[in-house]
Amino acid sequence: MAKRIVSTFLLWSLVFVSLWFFRARGALVLLTVVSALTLWEFYRLMGAMGYMPFMRLGVSVGAFITLSPWFEARLGLPAHLWLAFAVIAFSIRLLRERTPETRVEALCSTLFGLAYVSFMLGFFTRIIVVLPGDTVSPDGRLLMCLWVVATAKFCDMGALLTGMAIGRHKMSPQISPKKTWEGAVGGVVFSMAIGATIAWLARAHFPPHLTPLVAAVMAVPIAILGIIADLIESVIKRRANLKDSGVAIPGLGGFFDMSDSLILAAPVGYFFFGLP
Repeated sequence: MAKRIVSTFLLWSLVFVSLWFFRARGALVLLTVVSALTLWEFYRLMGAMGYMPFMRLGVSVGAFITLSPWFEARLGLPAHLWLAFAVIAFSIRLLRERTPETRVEALCSTLFGLAYVSFMLGFFTRIIVVLPGDTVSPDGRLLMCLWVVATAKFCDMGALLTGMAIGRHKMSPQISPKKTWEGAVGGVVFSMAIGATIAWLARAHFPPHLTPLVAAVMAVPIAILGIIADLIESVIKRRANLKDSGVAIPGLGGFFDMSDSLILAAPVGYFFFGLP
């Protein structure tokens, strides 16, 4: 538990320092690194199942897919072309690589990783990137991105603490035996509290309609989707027969363990903000 607390503190410190000193550029660098390392660990789990995804090229293409909204805004390159390029590139590679028994699995696992990790986390890029005629300031967009991350991640913390204190009823014993319904409720409440708090502190940068009460209500589906995404990762890890996606972060596991709750939250947060 001590390692988990120290790692959490250090990670949040890194986030705040990057945003404070480097603003959008720092956020995009952090996002790309996390997305690439998450995808690498996802492919590692697929490999443990015997699916043999195209890891190196997949991670490289995945980084471009996550950043594709920035390329579209700055260079006019349509974001959807990167995913189309990936389908073409890996379909060609498939004809001359892998064994007949693993070719379908290699293609499917590679492309699913790009869609599930790189494309979904790319919605954070959409939240961060400022567009011409934008009514939201660059700092406002960064704070919106931080709001989504915090509401999703504090659900994890709230669920853990509440589950340890009063958890009795198992949520999904076959997938994640330690998760309880009491913990889930506690996690949602934590998310609502942090969502409302950030909305109040950032009220000068948020749109007028995003009041603390509205932010608290918006945090509910973000938190629920964070729990679902965590269960999805547990399904994948159980199938791969691995406890954690990696060991890069003491007390937390790997980058996939850290970012799993953000994957489903990112597009929903983007939708809620009504950003172009």
